Amino acid sequence: MATDTQQSQHPGFYAIVVMLIIMAIGPIAIMLINSFKLDVDIISGTSGLLFMPTIQNYETALCDILPYELDHLDFCALKFGGAFINSLIIALVSTVLTLIIGCMAAYALVRFRFMGRDTASATTLMVRMVPPAVLLVPVFGLWNNEFCIDKASWLGSWIRDSFGGRGDVCLAGTHSGIILIYIAMNLPFVIWILQSFIVQVPRQLEEAARMDGAGPFQIFFKVVLPLIKPGLAAAAIFTFRIAWNEYLLASALSDRDTKTVPILIVNNMSEFNVEWGVIMATGMLLAIPPIIFTLFASRQIITGMTAGAVKG
Repeated sequence: MATDTQQSQHPGFYAIVVMLIIMAIGPIAIMLINSFKLDVDIISGTSGLLFMPTIQNYETALCDILPYELDHLDFCALKFGGAFINSLIIALVSTVLTLIIGCMAAYALVRFRFMGRDTASATTLMVRMVPPAVLLVPVFGLWNNEFCIDKASWLGSWIRDSFGGRGDVCLAGTHSGIILIYIAMNLPFVIWILQSFIVQVPRQLEEAARMDGAGPFQIFFKVVLPLIKPGLAAAAIFTFRIAWNEYLLASALSDRDTKTVPILIVNNMSEFNVEWGVIMATGMLLAIPPIIFTLFASRQIITGMTAGAVKG
């Protein structure tokens, strides 16, 4: 019988699994527990799990969007609501645009034959290997000098008169500037991962749709895209999480009105005062959107994988 032939796992296997679980969940659990502690309890380290929980840290983090005034806070310096909206706009828009451009480029590289196709396919993956730190200085210079609308032009004057600001209108300090660099940073990987899914789509399906009178765009959107849903979901998870958590480029290209949550968390630390409880609370709030997005996208992966299943 099958039960007789089964061999029990070595105790070391279960020990490794437990260690991996602790390593994955441990930091999140510590951050969650400390987010309900006061700074004095976190710094002392003597309270452990025995402490009086408080939501004061979350109130401080959300002070700019709460409908009531806080007794323990004289001035709301932490603008988490505005930074959260900036992160949401930048992450969602960059993810959508990266997927649109990436899936079309991947389809062209797989289905069409043209000069330099193999070189372009290999180059996309090589570009992804470039560290973001290498792009920091040149992108900062381009966004502040080259891609600017001169203040003396009529368009620059109209933008300045309508929306405020001083000097030339540049990409640095705008949502568009950060979104563009995130698209360029994530696009090579999205193209590379979607190519492996498009290759598996049978050409016979596209030829059958073409014989039925479908045009190129109808074939792409109604035949190919539904079949590569798992790839789109995986690429969306990767792109969203990178755009949501990225700090280095955003810190150089954003200003007071466009800073994201990771920048806000780092700016909350100073040489003389570190509000650990507020940092833990903002860290937990920062982790919620990627978790929700990943769970939603994972459902699309499972749906796409089981779409062709046949009951036996």
